[in-house]
Amino acid sequence: MATLDLQEQEQLDALKAWWKDNRSQLFWILLIVVIGTGGWQGWKHYQRQQANGAANLYQQLVDQLASNDARRVNDAAAAVVSKFGSSAYAARAELLAARVNEEVNDPARAKVQLQWVIDNAREETLKDVARLRLAALQLDEKNYTEALALLDAKHPDSFDGLYSDLKGDVLSAQGKIDEARSSYRIAYQKIDPQSIYRNLIQMKLDALGPAK
Repeated sequence: MATLDLQEQEQLDALKAWWKDNRSQLFWILLIVVIGTGGWQGWKHYQRQQANGAANLYQQLVDQLASNDARRVNDAAAAVVSKFGSSAYAARAELLAARVNEEVNDPARAKVQLQWVIDNAREETLKDVARLRLAALQLDEKNYTEALALLDAKHPDSFDGLYSDLKGDVLSAQGKIDEARSSYRIAYQKIDPQSIYRNLIQMKLDALGPAK
């Protein structure tokens, strides 16, 4: 491990604090994109094949999100999973509920819901998102081995940047600065050059200082 000087360490600590405060919001934006692009076709297909029960329950969950009432959101998600666990909505319901539980500082419940998605979702993209968010929670709890195992799981190329970036966070938290730097560099290469997220990764690289 390379030794950081005081200024580099202060920069790294400040960046870690900023990232911890904003990571959940960035993942939430990602989740909205995934649900928005994949959910509509699944919604129409399911409505053609079955009654509207799952769609109605899922809509109730969506309606509860504005209240940020974790109990109501969890009850609504549980209803979707209990009655329509094999539908396209169940995994989405658990992802949305997990996000609310993160916001109200109930990571234990969020982790159970995210694991359910990983184990049961039919759509690989939803599993990919769940692994990212679960790895982030494991990182917060300093469960580095578990976090890395999730991030080493097979995923599509489109997720390479996000997975490598979070892996860099885990390695940095472990004090493995050279490995973290390598992971951030991969993330930087994989993220869209026009994305402001790429600037964040560059900030992390700068905070680590030059390779020694």
